Amino acid sequence: MANIDLTNITPPRVPLTDQRTGLISREWYRFFLNLFELTGGGKNTASLTDLQLGPPPLTQEDLANIDVDIQTQDYALDQIAEMQKQIQALQLQTNYQTDDFAEMQKQIQALQLTPPPREFKLARYGSFYDTTTQTATTINTAKAITFNSTDLSNGVFIGSPASRIVVDSEGIYNFDTSFQLDKTSGGTAEFYFWFRLNGTDVPDSASQIRVQGNNGEIFSSLNYFFDLKANDYVELMFSVSDLSVELLSVVATPPVPAIPSIILTVSNNIGGFQ
Repeated sequence: MANIDLTNITPPRVPLTDQRTGLISREWYRFFLNLFELTGGGKNTASLTDLQLGPPPLTQEDLANIDVDIQTQDYALDQIAEMQKQIQALQLQTNYQTDDFAEMQKQIQALQLTPPPREFKLARYGSFYDTTTQTATTINTAKAITFNSTDLSNGVFIGSPASRIVVDSEGIYNFDTSFQLDKTSGGTAEFYFWFRLNGTDVPDSASQIRVQGNNGEIFSSLNYFFDLKANDYVELMFSVSDLSVELLSVVATPPVPAIPSIILTVSNNIGGFQ
């Protein structure tokens, strides 16, 4: 067998034929011989005719390998298709979540622009009066005015004793009262009127009325605001310098209805739902 040396490539300066003999030169002969040995040395079963007709036929082993390759490729394609579906589903889900997030941002912005809803409280009110004539038993002594009738009431009511007007919830309340005074004898006397809150005189809440002469009826009214808590109570107090001064009640005389000795209306100053 010839010594095969791929590194022993004939340089281009060596002529193909020997000028002395006219045959192929020794160097080129060795080069072609090496190529011949490398390509099989003439032992290849494929003939020139076979090469001209086409590639050699596939064996059963080749076909089996091809089937395995095709199945493997089909499986890979199926996996790729499934992964593409999952990617598309994730994209849709992401878009949906993005839309939800954008909608939530819009709602937050709307809430920030819209003022908070006003907190409404139920209206509280009461209307009370007394149908009896109320007198003092001792001069210059505080006495509480009482009530025996309720006209309207919601959260404001007559307590116990009947001089107490009680509220059931916190708020600013307006107490508006009117009363009928009379004097049963001659001369002049003073009538004093003020408020008490939870049993304590309210500072700077008093009024003075001077009544003169027998049957000297006088009508008077006033109102006062209170900042009350739940279950607070207010009383209307009076004092006289002469026992002849009284809070007068008059029965109905057609066409005039009855005259209560005192009328009191109470309402909280917070609007709201009834």
